[in-house]
Amino acid sequence: MTCDHLVCANCNGRVSDGRCPVCRANRARLQEQQGPFAALSPAMLLALLTAALLALALLVR
Repeated sequence: MTCDHLVCANCNGRVSDGRCPVCRANRARLQEQQGPFAALSPAMLLALLTAALLALALLVR
């Protein structure tokens, strides 16, 4: 989950803007919980998967 579309109940602003201490704390907490592939776009994940499959096909051949 990203904080791009979350709205803060404290200041009614987007959490990604970090207007108040509650926003900043929740944004930091969400960033800590993200996995190693959270920053990759779906297109980049598809490209990595394709490259891995091609490498595997070359090894099997």
